Parts: sequence; C-alpha cells; structure tokens
Amino acid sequence: MVGPNVPPMTTTYLELSQDGGGAHKFYEVTVEGLDVSVRYGRIGAAGQTQRSSFATADKARAAAAKKIGEKVRKGYAPAVPGGRAARAVTRRAVGSAPSTARAVAPVLWRFRTGSAAFGIHVDEQRIWVGNQAGDVFTLDHGGEVLARFGLPDGVKCLVADDFWIYAGCDDGKVYDLSSKLPFAAYDISADVDIFWLDIHEGVLDVADRSGRLTVIDHEDEHQWSRSGRGEYAWMVRADSRAVYYGDTKGVTAYAADGTGELWHTASDGAVLFGWQERTAVYAGTGHRKVQRLAKRDGRVEAVYACDAMVYACATSPGGRFVFAGDSSSSVYCFAEDGTRLWKLGTGGGSALSMQYRDERLYLVTTDGSLVCVDASEAAIEAAQQGSVPVVRDVKLAAALPTYTPATTASAVAAVASVAEAPAGSIVVECVREGGRSRVRVVSHGYETSWNVQFPRAIREAGARYVVEALHPAAGGFYRVRGEIRRLL
Repeated sequence: MVGPNVPPMTTTYLELSQDGGGAHKFYEVTVEGLDVSVRYGRIGAAGQTQRSSFATADKARAAAAKKIGEKVRKGYAPAVPGGRAARAVTRRAVGSAPSTARAVAPVLWRFRTGSAAFGIHVDEQRIWVGNQAGDVFTLDHGGEVLARFGLPDGVKCLVADDFWIYAGCDDGKVYDLSSKLPFAAYDISADVDIFWLDIHEGVLDVADRSGRLTVIDHEDEHQWSRSGRGEYAWMVRADSRAVYYGDTKGVTAYAADGTGELWHTASDGAVLFGWQERTAVYAGTGHRKVQRLAKRDGRVEAVYACDAMVYACATSPGGRFVFAGDSSSSVYCFAEDGTRLWKLGTGGGSALSMQYRDERLYLVTTDGSLVCVDASEAAIEAAQQGSVPVVRDVKLAAALPTYTPATTASAVAAVASVAEAPAGSIVVECVREGGRSRVRVVSHGYETSWNVQFPRAIREAGARYVVEALHPAAGGFYRVRGEIRRLL
C-alpha cells in the first residue's frame, strides 16, 4: 500500500522503430518516490538499467520529465511493451560449394565448434575461435581445448588490442575476454547491427549492416560516425592514423580523429573481408580477388586473383605471402606481387576468417570448424603430390571450465573482496564526475587524472578495488590486467 505522503510509482515507455533496418529501440522511465530508473535497449531485449536518487520527489519527477522530453524530440513515441517484435539479427548469408582444387591442404587437426564460426585470433600462447551459437573456445597451438566462454548471443567477430581480446556479438555488445571476469566493455547503440570490429589503443571501430562506421572510446562513449557509400560493411581495420572501412562500394580511409575522409577507392565487387599490414590494407571482394591498397593514398598496389568470391584473407608478417579463402572451399597462397603459388581444398567448408602464424594457417569455416593447416613449403609440396597427414579430430574435455559474463545484479557478488591491499597491488577508486561513473588510480606512481577502463557492471561510487596490474594506453588512460577484487 502506498502511504499518504508517498507519490505512486509511474512508468513511461517509449519506442523508436524505423523501417529499412534503422533504429529499433525502447526507452522506459520509472519514477518511484525519490528514485528514477531508466531502462533502455533493443526492442525485445531486457536492455540495461540505470538508477538515480534525488533529494525530493519533485526533483525526481522533473529529472524524469526532462529525460522523456529529450527522447520524444528525437522521435520516440509512447508504445505498449511487447507490441513490436524484436528485429531479426542479420546473419552473414554464405554458401559453400565443393572445392575445384586438385589436392587437399595438409590439415594437422580440426576442432568442430558446433556452429558456423566467424571469429578467430591467434597469439603467442592461444587460439581463440567464436561461433554463431555464442561460444568462444581457447586452444593451445597443438589443438588442446583450454577453456570456453558462453556469451549471450552469436559471436560476429574476435579482435585483439595488444593483450586484450574482444568479442562482438549479436546483442550489440562487445565483451572483454581478457580477464577472469568476462564483461561487456562496450555497449553499441541499440540500432547498430554489428558486422565487424577493430580496436586500436582502446578505441573501438564498428562496421554495420547499414554501411555505417561508428567509433567509440575506452569509456564506451560515442566519438564519431560516418555513413559509407554502400552497405553491408564487413571490413574495418584501424591504426593510429586512420580507420579503413569497406562496404559494397569499395574501401574508404577516414582520419582516426573523425575530421574527414582521407581517400576512397572503388572495389571490383563488394568488399567481404579486410586485413592490414603496416603500410597496406587488403580487401577481399565478391569478384574473385584480393586487392592490396596503399594506406597512404588508397592506390591499388597488387591484385590476387582467385576462382570464386573471396570470403577471407590474411598475410604472413609484412605481407610476404597473401592467403585467401573462397566460396568454393579452397584456400590460396600468393607471392607479394600477386603470383599464385598454390590452391588447395580445405577438406571441409569455406574459410570465413583466417590467420597465419609460424608456418601454420588457421581457418574457421562454414561448417563450424577450426582447422590448422601446415603451410610450410615441404608440407605444401607433399600435399600437391597427394600426400597429406591424417587429420586429428580435437575433442572437448569433460570438465572444461566455462566462463559467462556477469550481469549487473550478479557482478558485484562475483568479485572477491579483501580487507587490505596485498603488497605490490594497485588500488583504484570509483568516483562520480559530471553524472558519470569514472575509475581513477589511488596508488602512488600513476597519473591520477587518467581514467581506468573498468567493468561498468561492478562500478559503485565511493568503492575501492584492488587490481593486479595497470597498463597505460596511448589515448591517456589505463587498462586493467588480471584479477579485480573489492577493497572492504
């Protein structure tokens, strides 16, 4: 029962939905006494919630009215929850014909993930693979499965920024998988249907279905965006100078700070994937070729001709060798100047992403497999003569550890607490600044004005946390590495 001096709870629910793949999101404001709750996200999803408290009920109602007015001016309108269905998430429409190659690649081992796989990253210690079912697996270079992450929706891609590994998912979030507590590091706008990502020094670049490029900083705050000449943007790569973006009309380079377009090069067919080296970007196209473009001016420096549309491409360090995977379950290797060195069948599906490391070529395919190919000269020569190793099928361990991102409600409980900071550890503190939660370093020897990139789900104003290590980023902020514990 509501007391005589306590105003009743009021809820205002708004939606913004546009035809043709545009915005499809909701915004709900609830006022209960001195408290205002705002819930927002994609229509059909639970969304996320922010809560604020005010000194009086009148101030709470005024704050709510201001929020509602801002959204109405942007096109939101009153609606009934559940009246509109969630918009279907775009899946990459890919086919896979049998290979026309005369021989099969020397596959050392194969791991079947259980669903079509798009994301792959290979570092010094591990291989990461993500699939459409929302699973991300880590394996060692010998093919042993080490761990599993269960993300809430399909994994569109995996990208790395130094030590940190990020997974872009169908729910519009980008998850940091680098620490013991996986968390949503970036929450992309609800109307963005992620196709591909890249990240450089904590700045996230998002290419989407509508042909738009969105750039977000380390505090998950929008920096700038541009609409490309086409749509279906599968390619985005970034460095300190520029963001290189590919869609159905070609490749465009934008200044990293968003000040303008540097160059545009029309492609021979829609761009379906991209790769970068220090001085060049590589665009795989629907017209059966990979183009190497100079980062400086977009000039086409070399062309690598395949026999079917190119789904994926990669290079060896420095671009000495260029690899491509086509829609007919074949994989190619070219010399730097465009000379084709070999073409072999994958032995099971077309490669949707690939990466080369230490004479091994790792592919993720349309049949959901992670495949390790021996790309050494001797192994390729033997394969061309019909001699290939027996493929080892990798199995999941019965007791494989599985990690899932914590929700806002469970995140604080999932973080261990300590009474005092252990020797050598670093203390950070959550503060309120301009209506936003920030995390700053308390320990000596660090730049106290820099923000710390930190899981939003566990931020609580006034709380202090102990972290194992902090690493400075070029953008003037710190990143956490290792375990996070709350200081009692």
